[in-house]
Amino acid sequence: MSDPLYRKEILRLAADAHGAGRLDGPHVTGTAFNPACGDRVTVDLALDEAGRVSAMAHETKACVLTQASASILGNALKGASRDDVERLANEIAQMLVAKTPPPAAPFSAFAAFAGAVEHRNRHRCVLLPLDAVLSAFEESDAG
Repeated sequence: MSDPLYRKEILRLAADAHGAGRLDGPHVTGTAFNPACGDRVTVDLALDEAGRVSAMAHETKACVLTQASASILGNALKGASRDDVERLANEIAQMLVAKTPPPAAPFSAFAAFAGAVEHRNRHRCVLLPLDAVLSAFEESDAG
């Protein structure tokens, strides 16, 4: 596939599906939905005493971009706090809109979304799993 939006890295990340599934007895669950295309991501989080992610799983019924983004989180989110996720979401949004550099490790795999920069209608797809994680953290705050 020669389309930069669907680079091999994106397809590989989506196929790897790190963290796909559901957690048994999660502490919190969050969902994000994109009504424009029907993509839906549900995220289960287990949190440690400090409120950091100790385990994450996701159920992603979405396009390959959303699947790849969720896979990156499934592979690298352990140890992140809500503030870390908010910062990450802002960094990725800036990468997509202002063409800033991708986030640093362990989230450097988001560099694979460089082809999405020119497709503003697909930015939401990349950010949807992060929205689901933040939704789960909101549930944590409410509880």
